[in-house]
Amino acid sequence: MRKLRAGLSLATAGFLSLMISGVVVPSAQADPGAEAGAERYLDSVRHDPARLRSFMLDLPKGGDLHSHLSGAASTELLISLAVRDGLCIHTTTFVAAAGPCGAGQRPAADTSSDPAFRRAVLMAWSMEGFQPGQGESGHDHFFATFGKFGAVTGAHRLDMLADVLDRAGRQNEQYLETMLTRQGGPLFDLSQHITFTDDFAAMRAQVLAGGTMAGITAAATTEMDTDATRLRSLLGCATPAASPGCGVTPRYIQQVNRNNPPNVVFTYMVSAFELAAADHRTVAVNLVSPEEGEVSLRDYRLHMRMLDYLRGVYRTGHITLHAGELVPGLVKPEELTYHIREAVLTGRAERIGHGADVLGEDDWPQLLRTMADRHVMVEINLSSNEQILGLSGRDHPFPSYRAFRVPVTLSTDDEGVSRIDLTHEYQRAATGYRLRYRDLKTLARTSLDHAFLDGASLWRSPDTFVPATPCARDRLGAPHPGPACRTFLAGSPKASVQWQQEAEFTAFEHRYR
Repeated sequence: MRKLRAGLSLATAGFLSLMISGVVVPSAQADPGAEAGAERYLDSVRHDPARLRSFMLDLPKGGDLHSHLSGAASTELLISLAVRDGLCIHTTTFVAAAGPCGAGQRPAADTSSDPAFRRAVLMAWSMEGFQPGQGESGHDHFFATFGKFGAVTGAHRLDMLADVLDRAGRQNEQYLETMLTRQGGPLFDLSQHITFTDDFAAMRAQVLAGGTMAGITAAATTEMDTDATRLRSLLGCATPAASPGCGVTPRYIQQVNRNNPPNVVFTYMVSAFELAAADHRTVAVNLVSPEEGEVSLRDYRLHMRMLDYLRGVYRTGHITLHAGELVPGLVKPEELTYHIREAVLTGRAERIGHGADVLGEDDWPQLLRTMADRHVMVEINLSSNEQILGLSGRDHPFPSYRAFRVPVTLSTDDEGVSRIDLTHEYQRAATGYRLRYRDLKTLARTSLDHAFLDGASLWRSPDTFVPATPCARDRLGAPHPGPACRTFLAGSPKASVQWQQEAEFTAFEHRYR
């Protein structure tokens, strides 16, 4: 965790009111003068992209809660790893594969000496320079990238994670939740011995029988221990040249490919909950792979029932779900009417990723009211929604979520493939939706309020930003809180990271007074 900056000018006591789309949200213990100064500065640079980016880069953005590790690492890193591994790249499909190179392939090393070849690989492995309408949709190009560089990502989890953490730290992020699959091979092997049945209790008994799942869980925990040690080394955390990524707290979401057969999906779901019960560093389960896939559509409600059952069995582990990453034309109209509702009501999702088609849901106003009442947060991915779905501006439901008081934050999805970062998403939101500084601050606070980090929140209740009772008399982010608050923070990693963010907000606002 970053050290709090010395000599901070601290926020005064009291509360402000924050207007968001006509909704009053209290701003906890904020300094009116400091916030007003940051607001004025934002207005002064709103049409100056370079200075606006600097402002957004400096903003304490909290956490990136929706990040696929396989798509988050920079394309430049993937190319360098392909060179290091001696891989070959097909000159037409741009699929990387182990050597020796055959007909139609070139050594990845050629990207170091041939700028045109490097550029071609970069464009094939990301959305760099992509122009729709050239025989391939943004949706198809985006998802095709993973198969092209898959030979790289499968072998370099830690290099990729170090890259993502370093970038997060350089952007003043405090926290990262990344989606990956631990022990995917052994889990798949186990799933082949599981017979699907609608009796989920019986199927879970199959998964847990014989101790194989327990062994997989233990191996995954050991893997996380090893990862933590190696990450510190890769990031130079014990050296004077430590990466900013050393100050970012990582947590992991066990992902499940929703386009697998139901016995496989269920096995991986059980693994996610078992791992979350065994190790606090795995915090949740999520379903990944295109939502419009044949199996995903066929089994969508089945998957939600599986999660409903498992949520009732396990006390630990959270649920965040890709839902509504759809638009008309991608699926038949009926499929646009229920995915988010099913994820919230049946799948018991605490957070929704994308939620792009919410305005096509049956009785969508009531759904939004339900989400607001239940504090179901939406992870908004502006750039990937435009690249994959062609959805942006006023066509995007981001303003509708805010108008209905549904908690939202910004996230990156696959920042390496998209060629963006979280700073870019904040800048995009500020310019595209005329967000004020207080709106940005709320988005950043919301990310940590809804993070699946262990421990109680700094805030008394979700989305209020009123400090919990032990810290109610303390200045937010103070370097020396009172005894009750200090004890509370020491017992909650989540509240501790939130306190850190508040200290950084104070410093940030005083820099821009």
